[in-house]
Amino acid sequence: MSETQATRLDRHGPVAVITLNSPQTRNALGEAVASGLHAALMSVAPDPAVRVVVLTGAGGAFSAGADLKEGLPETHRVEDMINSRYRPSLELIAGMDKPVIAAVAGPAAGIGMSFALVCDLVVMAENGFLLAPFSTIGLIPDGGATWLLARRLGYHRAYQLCIEAERIPADRCLAMGLVNRVVATDTLLSETLAWAGELAERAPLALARTKRAMRQAMSLSFGDTVALEAALQNECATSADTREGVQAFLEKRKPQFEGR
Repeated sequence: MSETQATRLDRHGPVAVITLNSPQTRNALGEAVASGLHAALMSVAPDPAVRVVVLTGAGGAFSAGADLKEGLPETHRVEDMINSRYRPSLELIAGMDKPVIAAVAGPAAGIGMSFALVCDLVVMAENGFLLAPFSTIGLIPDGGATWLLARRLGYHRAYQLCIEAERIPADRCLAMGLVNRVVATDTLLSETLAWAGELAERAPLALARTKRAMRQAMSLSFGDTVALEAALQNECATSADTREGVQAFLEKRKPQFEGR
């Protein structure tokens, strides 16, 4: 399978949709899928025409995790594979200026769960679920899963979830604050695209700087967070988009943001 086949990139106006496209493996993140995903993220991250990114999977599954059938290269350590195959894409999602929405149907398991949770927003189909099955095969959570889960659930709940390999269905994911919305399975992509379209109409600089502040807030002190917000607010306040937003408010019309 070529990287182009393994991961598909489509454009819907200002919204880019990246689809993990290996339904026969339930979109397991083997070499081809992971490489294609990274290439797609590298394409959309710097593109000013793309304001929102949607990450989803083909065939009714988000991702079943690592492709264990591929095995591990004898000449490489698992540590090297995680750092080279997954970490660059995870950091691209967390670090790019535009919001990334995960649209999750079926399983988001193992490293697939990490990719879902590292996104800025998560929409889950009613048949979707999260699963950290690592302890059942003698492994630990990876791809930043411990960081992501501990910050969302607290230490005790996150640790229990991982060591018991608990399957968390969509309704519980919503109740636990792991996802933003749960929708009917057959409307997952259409509702996610509608939400992405709404966000794409908002000021790109404001979305980007809110993401930057929110991501760093979890590791900064309160005072440092106030200072970071002040600096980022200054960047926004001096932008053409803010002038347009204020003018549109005064004129009681819809603003037309350009991302500058």
